[in-house]
Amino acid sequence: MFDVQTRSAGVLLHPTSLPSGVLGVDAYRFVDFLAEAGFSLWQVLPLGPPHGDRSPYQSMSVHAGDPALIDWQYAVSRSWLTDAESRSVADERKYFAAQGFGRQATESDKRAYREFCQTQSSWLDDYSLFRALKLHYNGVSWCDWPKPLRDRDASALQQWASQLAKEVEAFRFEQFVFFTQWQGIRDYARQKGVGLFGDMPIFVAHDSADVWGNPEIFRLDERGQPTVVAGVPPDYFSATGQRWGNPLYNWDVLAQQNFAWWNQRMATQLGLFDVIRIDHFRGFEAYWEIAAEEKTAINGHWELGPGAAFFEALQNKFGEQLPLVAEDLGVITEQVEALREAFHLPGMKILQFAFGGGADNPYLPHNHAQNSVVYTGTHDNNTTLGWWQEQPASVRQHVCDYLMCNESAMPVALVRSALASRSRWCVLPLQDLLMLDGQHRMNVPGTEKGNWSWRFAWDQFQPELATQCRQWLGLYGRLLPR
Repeated sequence: MFDVQTRSAGVLLHPTSLPSGVLGVDAYRFVDFLAEAGFSLWQVLPLGPPHGDRSPYQSMSVHAGDPALIDWQYAVSRSWLTDAESRSVADERKYFAAQGFGRQATESDKRAYREFCQTQSSWLDDYSLFRALKLHYNGVSWCDWPKPLRDRDASALQQWASQLAKEVEAFRFEQFVFFTQWQGIRDYARQKGVGLFGDMPIFVAHDSADVWGNPEIFRLDERGQPTVVAGVPPDYFSATGQRWGNPLYNWDVLAQQNFAWWNQRMATQLGLFDVIRIDHFRGFEAYWEIAAEEKTAINGHWELGPGAAFFEALQNKFGEQLPLVAEDLGVITEQVEALREAFHLPGMKILQFAFGGGADNPYLPHNHAQNSVVYTGTHDNNTTLGWWQEQPASVRQHVCDYLMCNESAMPVALVRSALASRSRWCVLPLQDLLMLDGQHRMNVPGTEKGNWSWRFAWDQFQPELATQCRQWLGLYGRLLPR
């Protein structure tokens, strides 16, 4: 079992970046690499079913898994699918598998399916009907469905659940396969001494089962459209700020419900992961509110978030020491820092941000707090080699002076600096271990094309990589006994 209080190291890699892109043989082989190299954490991005742009941060459900990650050979090995059926288009495979499951599954598997449907019914039923209706209406947003369905008229929901029963059951079964596969990987990782590190966006996509199924906890008009949306204000990087467009929460209603929806969301994720990063943590202290009709974030304003009451509710449900990491990047106020520290949540330190300014830059390793997670870069950054290649001579000189290295030592020197940091955890993007350039980055914020599609190849791993990593982790006190 991974110990969240122990100095250790991990690797950041979303499962879509595995050579196959699915939770099959490659996922187990990657766990084997992590264990051989001495890493104790595998960090991933959000696992939910994305929309067409494939962004993990705009999901159709905060509970469901991305069906594109399913390795359908799992179903073939159990005779739920034939080889030919497993090669059919994605939308058909789940129907074939569900039918095959009904014919071929063992009593043990059928019992497991019934138990899954029962224990997850609080979100699974809405999600499965949402996906079936979205398919029926050719993918349009739930706001554009007929009014009885948009407004969740009970008789209309019952009628359509019956009419689309085959489709609803297939989407429900698909989630059973995903959760079963993920649990298999989690069990295997635990046997190898590797913990799984998840990621939870603070906001949710408007076109999601969550907003459709729980409109009262979001700030919507009578047509289901957001009245206010999320974003961040103008800053050094953007003169107009960022208008994300996610509906904002009705925190008063959530508080009256003792944050039950969030407790349920957290419970699902803790069933998948050992520790979870909360994206945009500062939004719990204060969030940037933008009127929905505004085209940019310029005219937004700050509103207070739920603050300590939210985390106290989580503590009451999950224990005093919450297994959470706070994404506290960007312009962070004293109030945000105080909220994070009050609940002893580790923050994040990014070395690619460290070499602007002077010796007081909080991202420089000598300024790191022990209760933090250090990264060379994140999924939103360039690879470290790509970053290095873009830097002007002055920054390169600063890096070399600080790390006492020459330019030929990059990006390894920054990787080793992260490992040497006082931060309790160090997480390295796989691209940096493989010393890949900017063509291999995962995401370029503010762009819509070419993101979330990178995959590695096993021949990019040098034969001595695991041995080299294990030596580094031992040198910097991050190698845990197995």
